[in-house]
Amino acid sequence: MDPMPHMLKDKIQPLIELVKIRQKFKDLGKTVVFTNGVFDILHRGHVEYLTQARELGDCLFVGLNSDTSVEKVKGPGKPLVKQEDRAIVLAGLMAVDYICFFDEETPQNMIQAIIPDILVKGGDYQISEIVGRDIVEENGGKVVTVPTVEGFSTSELTRRIARLMIEKEKIR
Repeated sequence: MDPMPHMLKDKIQPLIELVKIRQKFKDLGKTVVFTNGVFDILHRGHVEYLTQARELGDCLFVGLNSDTSVEKVKGPGKPLVKQEDRAIVLAGLMAVDYICFFDEETPQNMIQAIIPDILVKGGDYQISEIVGRDIVEENGGKVVTVPTVEGFSTSELTRRIARLMIEKEKIR
């Protein structure tokens, strides 16, 4: 028996299903928001970001870099948390409606297939450099950046953990 609750599992869909779900929302006149990321060690910054993204529309689709994609983008040893585990943690968030993995370095193909109404990235991105911006804008959608939460990043968390481990070793 699969111990994963259906409610969580149902949020994780292949792209072909996400395209069908997107069409149903479009037919109902609902606004679909899309964002993407690695979401390796989920923290407050991620939760606030995803909540702000979800508040922009009726449904939030999250493109999640697969383990293969993360290694291409961030290098060996990443991600720290496997894709299935990252997806389940994201699925547990109220703000996230659907999650789909992508293997490429960018979610360009996913955005092209879904054509969301709103494309969201963190405030550390310039709108001109956001992948998929052209597709969304050409189809009447908009691209939005939301501010990042100061002091919260996966990189900062891993640096703090490393410093603590080094200090712990010095004490021994």
